[in-house]
Amino acid sequence: MGHENLERSLGLYPTMMISMGAMIGSGIFVLPALGYKKAGPAVILAYVLAAIVVLPAALSKAEMATAIPESGGTYLYIDRALGPLFGIIAGIGAWFSLVFKSSFALVGLGAYLLLLVPVSQGQITYVALGLGVLVILLNVSGTKLTGRIQAVIVSLVLVGLVGYVINGSVIVEANRFTPFATHGGSGVITAAAFVFVSYAGVTKIASVAEEVKSPGKNLPRAMIGSITIMTLVYVSVVAAVVGLADSEILKHGGPNGSASLTPMTDGASALFGGAGVTIIAVIGVVALISMANAGLLSSSRFPLAMSRDNLLPPQLNRIDERFTTPRNAVLLTGAVLLLLIAYVPVIELAKLASAFQILVFAAVNAALIVFRVADPASYEPEFISPGYPYVQVFGILGSLGLLSQIGTIPILSAGGIIVGGTVIYLVYGRSRTNRKGAVGQLLRRRRGTNDDYSEDIMTGDTGDN
Repeated sequence: MGHENLERSLGLYPTMMISMGAMIGSGIFVLPALGYKKAGPAVILAYVLAAIVVLPAALSKAEMATAIPESGGTYLYIDRALGPLFGIIAGIGAWFSLVFKSSFALVGLGAYLLLLVPVSQGQITYVALGLGVLVILLNVSGTKLTGRIQAVIVSLVLVGLVGYVINGSVIVEANRFTPFATHGGSGVITAAAFVFVSYAGVTKIASVAEEVKSPGKNLPRAMIGSITIMTLVYVSVVAAVVGLADSEILKHGGPNGSASLTPMTDGASALFGGAGVTIIAVIGVVALISMANAGLLSSSRFPLAMSRDNLLPPQLNRIDERFTTPRNAVLLTGAVLLLLIAYVPVIELAKLASAFQILVFAAVNAALIVFRVADPASYEPEFISPGYPYVQVFGILGSLGLLSQIGTIPILSAGGIIVGGTVIYLVYGRSRTNRKGAVGQLLRRRRGTNDDYSEDIMTGDTGDN
């Protein structure tokens, strides 16, 4: 299946920074207080639980990424494993998840911006829209430039967070950790479902696999390395936030008595004196912009990949001749980003992003199981996920368990993605593709079907196209 290739310009370090940049924003600067309201100090355990449920999908994606190092990530793996119907559902779900998360980042930074400049709530929305436009232009102008900027930003933010944790560990108040699990075990599970989206970036770098140098080595290293580092960062920073900030401020310090949207600054004055709030607010704004940038970079590759497979219009497959970036896919993704910033409340953005991501992660683990069972000849990964199939089964069950705790509206919205993806496939994609995926190949083999149909599972090319 011919298409224009993207330039392999990302080494291990910028690839890790893209992954961590997509995680380092809301997971630290916005979500801790929202999780605290549901679990109390045990929100620390919620981040650990979320990481445990994410890990199987990260290992599964790391394996599949080395077998199919092309743009598209989640969509591509599920499409090649389960066929185009499931592929387009997963692709749209993953796309929406990351766009919601990027929108959440740009809206959430408004709360930190309030601490730096005297602007009204209404003006903050316009500022977020302006920053969204800048992120879109940056992504159109080149992946290599985006990766370099991302590496610098994330490195600086990590330095600031290390300083926060080191200073905070000296002056935290132990009594702020008791009672620990204020809402019991169910509160921890609910909080884990809510903060689950914090880890979405760990697997999103697979969507830019086509632009990574030596993907067989760098993709698994980047995924495993980034989730390990970010789990440690989350636990350390959230523990510092809980130990520094007053519990009532965390639970009710936000707009209209809601949870605080600036938990990192709620105890910052005790760390760095009078300038503490300003220092942390600046770091928060930079981190959230970084997260939005990484999210747009990754999410725009989903419509690109689906267009290449004839499931979406061919215009989304166009590569800009000057910048060698998927310009139309970036612009479409950016347009949705701006609409969400303008019209959807920040809390709903977080819930919807988590719901979509949990559903997609369950499908990722199922896709690896199908690849292993079907064992197509062209499936030759350089990295093998350990613990198969128990790790993948745990990932599926864990994801579904968290999904059940996230609320009715997000679950219904995830169902809406399934219905919408099915409609797009039936109306547009079904007549334009004859792929069956690895599961179709497996079923034909078990039925003993003997005909002229053939399919290269990795590329999606069929012998009768």
